[in-house]
Amino acid sequence: MTDWASIEEKWRTRWAEARVAEADPDGRPKKFVTVAYPYPNSPQHVGHGRTYTLADAHARFLRMRGYNVLFPMAFHYTGTPILGMARRVASGDDELISNLSKLYKVPDSDIAGFSEPANIADYFRREIKEGMVEMGYSIDWRREFTTVDPGYKKFIEWQVETLREKGLIMQGSHPVGWCPRDENPVSQHDTMGDVEPEFLEYTVVKFRAGPYVLPTATLRPETLFGVTNLWVDTDAQYQKANVGDEQWLVSAECLYKMGFLGMASSSSGTVSGAEIARMSAEPPQGGAAVPILPARFVEQGTGTGIVMSVPAHAPFDMQALIDAKRDRVSGAKPIEPVRVIGEGSSIPALEALESRGIKDQDDSRIDEATKEVYNAEFYNGTMNDKTGRFAGMAASEAKTAVREWLISAKFAASMLELSGDPEVRCRCGAECVVKVLSDQWFLNYADEEWKARAAECMDSMSILPQELRQEFTNVLGWLRERACARQHGMGTTLPWDDGWIVESLSDSVIYMAYYTIAGLVNSGRISPDSMTHEFFDYVFLDKGEISAVATSSGIESDALEEAKKQFSYFYPVDSRHSGRDLVPNHLTFFVLNHVAMFSRAMWPAQIVVNGSVLMDGSKMSKSMGNIVPLRSAIRKHGADPIRLAIIISAELLQDADFREESASAASGKLEAMIAEAEPAGKPSEPCQEGKWIADRAASLIRETTIAVEKMRMREALHGVLYSLDADLAWYRKRLAARDAQPDASLMARVKSARAAMLWPFAPHAAEEIWERLGNSGSAGDAWPQEPEGWRDIVAFQAEALLRSTLDDIARILKVTGISPRVVTAYVSGGAKSVLYTGILRMVCSGSTSMGTVMKGLLEDPALAHAKKHPALVQKIIKDVLSDTLAIREARLTGGFDEATFLESELGPMVRAEFGAELRVIKEGDGPDPTGKGAHARPFKPALVVE
Repeated sequence: MTDWASIEEKWRTRWAEARVAEADPDGRPKKFVTVAYPYPNSPQHVGHGRTYTLADAHARFLRMRGYNVLFPMAFHYTGTPILGMARRVASGDDELISNLSKLYKVPDSDIAGFSEPANIADYFRREIKEGMVEMGYSIDWRREFTTVDPGYKKFIEWQVETLREKGLIMQGSHPVGWCPRDENPVSQHDTMGDVEPEFLEYTVVKFRAGPYVLPTATLRPETLFGVTNLWVDTDAQYQKANVGDEQWLVSAECLYKMGFLGMASSSSGTVSGAEIARMSAEPPQGGAAVPILPARFVEQGTGTGIVMSVPAHAPFDMQALIDAKRDRVSGAKPIEPVRVIGEGSSIPALEALESRGIKDQDDSRIDEATKEVYNAEFYNGTMNDKTGRFAGMAASEAKTAVREWLISAKFAASMLELSGDPEVRCRCGAECVVKVLSDQWFLNYADEEWKARAAECMDSMSILPQELRQEFTNVLGWLRERACARQHGMGTTLPWDDGWIVESLSDSVIYMAYYTIAGLVNSGRISPDSMTHEFFDYVFLDKGEISAVATSSGIESDALEEAKKQFSYFYPVDSRHSGRDLVPNHLTFFVLNHVAMFSRAMWPAQIVVNGSVLMDGSKMSKSMGNIVPLRSAIRKHGADPIRLAIIISAELLQDADFREESASAASGKLEAMIAEAEPAGKPSEPCQEGKWIADRAASLIRETTIAVEKMRMREALHGVLYSLDADLAWYRKRLAARDAQPDASLMARVKSARAAMLWPFAPHAAEEIWERLGNSGSAGDAWPQEPEGWRDIVAFQAEALLRSTLDDIARILKVTGISPRVVTAYVSGGAKSVLYTGILRMVCSGSTSMGTVMKGLLEDPALAHAKKHPALVQKIIKDVLSDTLAIREARLTGGFDEATFLESELGPMVRAEFGAELRVIKEGDGPDPTGKGAHARPFKPALVVE
């Protein structure tokens, strides 16, 4: 069994000595590759390893292509998660302490100090960094920093001051996701499960019952005209909420949330749901009062706890009404659905229920039925005559129009809630709410001019995979004001308002620029105290004169020149890697803030997004106990097997499925490749087999290069690991058929090219293979080029013919059960070859139907005889279409003698495979007692087995 730890340590030491990952400006073209820096509140697990491994493979590939690649790393301390974690440790949270001890193997002596937030961050920073080193990530650690370092704080102060000067940071009252325990705005990194808080905006329609307002929260105000009743929870106690000069009846949960929205904060008593159900409600637009009925689906924590019922257009309402009638609930029997969208007597909600066989309001399929009805009506529905002034309007337009009318007439109000199931929770454990903050500092992401510049950047940049481009556009469309500061947490104080700290996503949008100068700060050439606003303007924005900046900052001119040189050389970011969960926030903010801060020449060039990682087909979760810390996995399987198991299970946007057996299989594969690595021997005489395997290796180099350039890493790795193995197995089989040995020199060259292509993915194993093959230098010195003379179109198509012919013989033997003595192969004559070439050209140009091909043949006098042989034409079309594009292109070149090749190469394989002798006869040139020869077609010999 391979000692991966020793091999990995050996090569990491050599890389460090050679300073492989250290990048400074020089005369080469550069590439700047970055990946989202980690938050050190836990060790990285195998799932985290995917994004970093893909980014490292990309960086390594670019180095091999001759680029001077900067691939740095930092650590994101900012925010409240570490504070919340420290608070939980201090309070003796058994679940958290158990996870730290048993899952993450943190020593008790270290846990004891985790009540101090900095101790948590420092511990896991060391743990994560050691894991990254062990994985072989080619990171320039000279540029490492944390987001609470003094120099970085000066950088963030400059960033927010500049944005404020541009009018993009403003103070006002806006809604935010809010943790009521920490009393802080929350974003994705502050929540359990990294859930981005998103808002639902309800229209709260005011029905009245005596002295009370019965507010009903709806997402479909256009259906108001079809209300037949209201629903309440008769087991609940409703609060009398004082809202202006009105008294609303709402659930206790709703009253709590309204307090954060500034709508209501006190209750003057309660009314039971059962009492409310004895009332009737007057619609705000007038008309007959409607009854109030009990329903099990009413949730106290959603909306106001009172629901308006539109059974014609809401499957939940329809089923609840059916259930109420069945249970003989008082007041239910006379109620009939009122259709207000579309014409006809059918009831859309009822049809959706019946088509699914739904019989009860507890059936989970009602959610599916609801989506179906809503989508059909929103996109295709029209308001009917029962909707008064809105009749004839598209339902999608009426939704907005009705809402505006209701609110302007004071028939309704607006209320925000957090969307999501389950609820959004802060890392401290508290359930989050929507809060309207006054005098809060916001980034004005609603600014249309700012969005337009970001859209321009996105249009010009590469986004991989391409299908995510629309997702970015959608996010840019709905973005609005976002809180950029909070009053608690770790981070940078707002320079103009020391009561606020820059929010954790707002301080992580242009930090890539800081990487370019972090080495100078870490080495002491630039002191954080000297990093003035003018310093950053000079380095990053090319403003000011060096002499003036040197005087005002106290920084030596040569250090200023070096800082500017580093930034000007490495910027812009050439490739930004991250997970898909950051598309709605960080990755979009990354673009917005870059276009706000920097000149067009410094806008990012590419974003690469990957999916998440499953563990044995299931989402990783502490509760499921299926989280595998990355360093534990490395100790068990080795770094390279982990890297391969992560990459080869899925392409970019797919969720990768990590399995222990996959890592074990990868380990076995690499062990075999290392064991087979032998120095080059004496070259053999050129032969058909050698020409073919050289051609396959050249093709693999070309195909792998294209795949990696497009970040199709799974495809690239599969070719390097498995496709070449299959080709090598065929090569050896062909040689064995004539008692020949592989060309040791050629094999060493092929395996060396393979080791080089493996280096971005499994660098330690690649180096070991490279060295054992007798090569000097490193496997990562250069990406392999197609060796001159290795491409051989004739050999490629010849071997394809050989394999297909052997397959045809095997099929005949399987069907007939014959023990063969002689196999006769009839090869088609010249006329058929001319016809084949004509058909091949037409198929390659896009004509694939019998009609279009025949028409083209008849237009050529030399091929017009095809009219007499339609069956042959049809078969040749089928033959050509069954071949790969590569084989079609090869056969277009011509110059291949089918009969001569089969005579020299098929015989040994027929003897080896079937124990029979081979005869090759050109159609019409020899005995053909069975008449089979007439059935021969180009590259499809007719076969007779005796």
